[in-house]
Amino acid sequence: MNVKRLPIRLLLILLLTLAGMRAFAQTPDLTLQTRPRYALRAGDTVTFDYRYTPEYNQTVTIQPDGFVNLNIVGDMRLAGMTLDQVHALVVERASARLNKPEVTVTLKEFEHPYIVVAGEVDKPGRFDFYEKTTAMQAVLLAGGFKEEAQQSDIYVFRRVNGDLAEVHKINLHKLRTSKDLERDLTLEPGDMVLVPPNKLAHISRFIKATNLSLYFDPLAYTLR
Repeated sequence: MNVKRLPIRLLLILLLTLAGMRAFAQTPDLTLQTRPRYALRAGDTVTFDYRYTPEYNQTVTIQPDGFVNLNIVGDMRLAGMTLDQVHALVVERASARLNKPEVTVTLKEFEHPYIVVAGEVDKPGRFDFYEKTTAMQAVLLAGGFKEEAQQSDIYVFRRVNGDLAEVHKINLHKLRTSKDLERDLTLEPGDMVLVPPNKLAHISRFIKATNLSLYFDPLAYTLR
């Protein structure tokens, strides 16, 4: 009895498997469709090539405040925009002086995202930032805490603009002992993590960006 039913079961399994494979093959790759496009940032180099008016061609580097000065168009803030958004805006503004301008916008060089870890860690320095990284993970990238590190008062400096930096204070010792790592701070490109020694004066929540040199050596990225 079982021998006669076996081929039917195999046939049903085969049909279901083929149907599942077909459905999978027809399912669009939503990951690729929803992945955000690269947003320009300070330090990126962008070229503008006008097809019919090459005298206006230009290569510019985005300044720390996010702006550039373009031929015909004038001052524009490019930081935070995608290349498609920049292209649309340049064409719109250039149309005031040119008849149906055709311009190609190309990202020539870009500032690789990074974070800085300084202070009482084994290997302070600048680290490439390619994926989601928390403050604790950044400390581990820098070789972990030194014996004299103040683990309960970790500071993360995040630039708000060209003049101001926001200061986040984290108790990594508490997060480690409670195993509540979900509350660890997720870093952003350009963040600077400071692991102070056991004694450090209080740091206000917002400080002038120029005062970061009080805590970081701009050349060596180590605690002064």
